[in-house]
Amino acid sequence: MENWLWRSVKASAGAAIIFLAAGFAAETSAWAFDITTHHYDTLRTGWNASEKILTPANVGSPSFKLIATATVDEQVDAQPLVMLNQTVKDKGTHTVVYVTTANNTIYAIDGETGAILLSRHLARPVPYAKASYCPLNSDVIGMAATPVIDTSTGILYAIADTLEAGEPSVRLYALKLHDLTDAVPSVTVEASHTLSNGSTYNFNPSVTRSRSALLLLNGNIYAGFTSYCDFFPKKTRGWLLGWNATTLAPLPNDWLTNKEAKSTYDFFLTSIWMSGSGVAGVGNSLYFVTGNSDPKGNSWNQHQNLTESVVRLSTNLTTLLSSFTPYTYPLLDESDQDFGSGGILLLPNQPGPIPALATALGKDGQLFLMNREVLGGYNTQTNAVLGVYPGGPCWCAESYFTGSDGINRVVSSGGSQLQTWQVHTSPSPTLVKDAWSQSIKSGQDPGFFTTVSSNGNTNGIIWAVGRPDGSNSNAVYLDAFDANTGNPLVTNLIAGYWPNVSADANLVPVVTNGKVYVGSYKRLAIFGLAASNASASIEPIAAPQLALPPGVHRLTGKITSVSGTKIVLSSRSGTVVTVDATDAEKPNQIPGSGGTLTVVGQYNADGTLLAQSISRAKSNPAVWLPDR
Repeated sequence: MENWLWRSVKASAGAAIIFLAAGFAAETSAWAFDITTHHYDTLRTGWNASEKILTPANVGSPSFKLIATATVDEQVDAQPLVMLNQTVKDKGTHTVVYVTTANNTIYAIDGETGAILLSRHLARPVPYAKASYCPLNSDVIGMAATPVIDTSTGILYAIADTLEAGEPSVRLYALKLHDLTDAVPSVTVEASHTLSNGSTYNFNPSVTRSRSALLLLNGNIYAGFTSYCDFFPKKTRGWLLGWNATTLAPLPNDWLTNKEAKSTYDFFLTSIWMSGSGVAGVGNSLYFVTGNSDPKGNSWNQHQNLTESVVRLSTNLTTLLSSFTPYTYPLLDESDQDFGSGGILLLPNQPGPIPALATALGKDGQLFLMNREVLGGYNTQTNAVLGVYPGGPCWCAESYFTGSDGINRVVSSGGSQLQTWQVHTSPSPTLVKDAWSQSIKSGQDPGFFTTVSSNGNTNGIIWAVGRPDGSNSNAVYLDAFDANTGNPLVTNLIAGYWPNVSADANLVPVVTNGKVYVGSYKRLAIFGLAASNASASIEPIAAPQLALPPGVHRLTGKITSVSGTKIVLSSRSGTVVTVDATDAEKPNQIPGSGGTLTVVGQYNADGTLLAQSISRAKSNPAVWLPDR
């Protein structure tokens, strides 16, 4: 039995209790557990199998509702973390929700009332303009990666994009849970790696940001790194870095995803972003999914550039243990259909001849079932995996649970569809689609995040938070479904707002101790059971301004024509504008006619918009940024 099966939780008396959480009923008196990492565990299952309060019956009743909110200072990209029976300096013992914001502020919030117990502003975030107007967050870019908590030491680890001496930097923090002070001094993220021609490539925070959730495994902290909007592709490459959790000393080795010194189009990337999902880990192995690289160069190389791939790496960051690359990877690169838009799920060990399984799902909608020990490699004609299934385009990640019938299931959430898949292991592993499917209200890019709560294998509930679709002040909604029947329990319950609709709302519902927590723009929402006359509400919040310097303008529109670096856009008002993209930072490939772009630049005397940066816009004009 692998050690990830065991969780340490806190009972009401504060004593540590161990229980079996993956695929089996728990034998314990504990009635809830701490949520210390993205999607709940290092396998990224998203399953709380020790929820004894919330059931399909009471969640589907009028008593389940919004009970409290907390206001924070900026957008919440990271999943909230929860510690039960946590002592807070000068405030006593509480259920504490730890929330981080794009303004680089961390909050300790009472999980029952929403009262802010502590807060600390760590550092100045990176201004929008310093990231070439990449519309990823609000008007600042700070803490986006979900932190991780070590319950044995009472330390929370977090990464922040910061502005230091006027330039972007990245900093790793180790904070004491009880007062948010430094357990050890923070460190600047630095790394270097040798490229294929012998030259040295250095970590460059001006073109590199932290997005995927942190992982704590075997006494080390791990983090993946990505780009700003695929900008600076000549300079940016993906990293997986690690640090000793006690000292924050960097590990002796690092992993650079793309080590090629040259490519056909001088384009590198191969980022690790996974829509905010975390690197997964079990035993002495790390798992992650990479994004696109050179759009025309057929740049995949097993030893130098694992573009569009699932990667299994040794925890000392020295050895590639296995990988899988879809045979369609050249098309994925060319069309910007990142495999790495989705996270990876490691299934708890299964019965049968291949016990160690994994799933991954990206932008092109193919759900892959893999043997996580031998992932499948790369074949030019076929995908050498255990199975390929239609999962829907996914800026998301899968979840896992065991139903009341004893059958293990994977939950996929590509497109707008919620779907469960039975895991069959004999005579060989396969995924079998269940009979039900539900859509939720969601916009922006396809897909959304789910989690699952249950009491062992009973009272299973699948939770989901959609993305804004441009209506109702860009509200985001909490939905809940009976995990065994697919029946909706709660639908379209407003959980917050996401007015900066250019950036995907990668929001993960967090469920423990009879409460559901959802972070959004400047808010934490707390749901639970309450008397019928109890009420709380969430009011819309004005969109951030995404400040631009004098004379700089922003325009979003549909492409009418492209000729070299000259692009003709039709704006939402119908105005036709010629864009000169000669000197712009831009994505790997400008879409053709019918595609959508956001352009930031200055107009010249003849009305041409001289672009400083170009980024892809969502297809739905209702979620376009305001023109300025």
